[in-house]
Amino acid sequence: MLIAYAVGIFGLAQWLSRPKANTTQNSTDYFLASKSLPWWAVGASLIAANISAEQIVGMSGSGYAIGLAISSYEWMAALTLLIVGKWFLPIFLRNNIYTMPQFLAQRYGEGIRALMAIFWLGLYVFVNLTSIIWLGSIAVHAVTGLDQNWALIGLGVFALLYQLRGGLKAVALTDIIQVTLLVAGGLIVSWLTLDKIGAGHGVIAGFAELTHRAPDHFVMILKPSSPYYKDLPGLSVIFGGMWIANLSYWGFNQYIIQRALAAKSLAEAQKGVLFAAFLKLLMPLVIVLPGIAAVILAPHLQKADQAYPTMMHLLPTGLLGLVFAALVAAIVASTASKINSIATIFTLDLFARFGPTRSERTLVLTGRLAATAAIMLAIATARPLLGGFDQAFQYIQEYTGFFTPGIVVIFLLGLFWKPATEAGAVSAALGSFGLSLALKIFTPNIPFMNRMGLVFLMASVLAVVVSLIWPAKVGANRIEMGGLRFKTTTAFNLGAVGVILILAALYAAWW
Repeated sequence: MLIAYAVGIFGLAQWLSRPKANTTQNSTDYFLASKSLPWWAVGASLIAANISAEQIVGMSGSGYAIGLAISSYEWMAALTLLIVGKWFLPIFLRNNIYTMPQFLAQRYGEGIRALMAIFWLGLYVFVNLTSIIWLGSIAVHAVTGLDQNWALIGLGVFALLYQLRGGLKAVALTDIIQVTLLVAGGLIVSWLTLDKIGAGHGVIAGFAELTHRAPDHFVMILKPSSPYYKDLPGLSVIFGGMWIANLSYWGFNQYIIQRALAAKSLAEAQKGVLFAAFLKLLMPLVIVLPGIAAVILAPHLQKADQAYPTMMHLLPTGLLGLVFAALVAAIVASTASKINSIATIFTLDLFARFGPTRSERTLVLTGRLAATAAIMLAIATARPLLGGFDQAFQYIQEYTGFFTPGIVVIFLLGLFWKPATEAGAVSAALGSFGLSLALKIFTPNIPFMNRMGLVFLMASVLAVVVSLIWPAKVGANRIEMGGLRFKTTTAFNLGAVGVILILAALYAAWW
């Protein structure tokens, strides 16, 4: 099953991304899929880029340790996607933005472009890319017994080869298959684990038994008395710091937003993010529920991140092959997405900005070399960086939270406050890290989500004050906003209302 998947998806990716007859692949083809993605490819690719080992293995592990409350990362993301579609994408697509550092350059100046490009490259390689292949290698080792080091190398190299020739188009146009496999595989695991807990009386009986035997794992809003309150501090998941994490991730994160920037049109991009929002509502059933089921079926795991691989072992051989292929599909799709975005930022925001004008062929070649270097670095550093963590998902959230408040300040002010200047933006970026570090050291008991909210407020004040003291140079802001309307279609509006009503029902059910 796995071999058939690997051969099939690799061949399909190369065929779909082949250049048209008598044409040469240029940088727009390679990095933005020729700006031709339909809505279903945008939505599926958003989810495939997002849901990987760090979600499947990591979030399932957090489900095992914490419970359903970890689903707030998925459900609140659905609401965030609606905001991105309605208010952010019109500005990005109107201004023909292809990378987030490019937006910063057009809004503030070239200095912050280079600073943030280097920051994102470091974050993507040493946090995001390492976490995906590390947690993926845990799953491969647990299911197949393959040495984890070889699993790490195999996943990284396959993902590199998968997108190396075709770029974003190879990734995005096959992601509908990856997402279908991912959802089907996760639902199978959830179904069979609940059926086992139900002792032959069906999945509904199994779910009832699970909620009865593990009631503390079915609380969405944790109280201060919970041992995991520092990870998910009560109402902050709805009204506080989680918004900072979600806006940064879904609105200003290159390997996520790049899919929407490659859409055929704004309308297609907005339909794509709405599709992704509905898929996010489904994700806890796919990736969190198996971890909660493991509390009953495997109560003595050494590490929480072993929950999902352990549940996979309950499957019969044929279904295990399908679910394992789905897991590998998710890992490969997300890894390939991040590799391509790393190559995009390095090539277009650093390499192309210095020295003589580069040919299209040189830009594409540079992107491929950057992609290769990135995955090699991630393979080499994954174990030293992540080998000692019990819940890698929570590690990722906390340490990216040192920077996300400043990122959100920079973009929100850049999008919606004209007086914002480059000096103010740089002060927010540097202040975010410094303030986060100070709060971490001197007030270690503050939950990191609340810390993000506090740092966001302080960095906002800092950026506003500095912007007012040091005004921008004339012509520094090159973002076009004239005549821009944020009106969305009736279908988008109705879909958005549907998402909001479902979210309200979910939180009301497990408050």
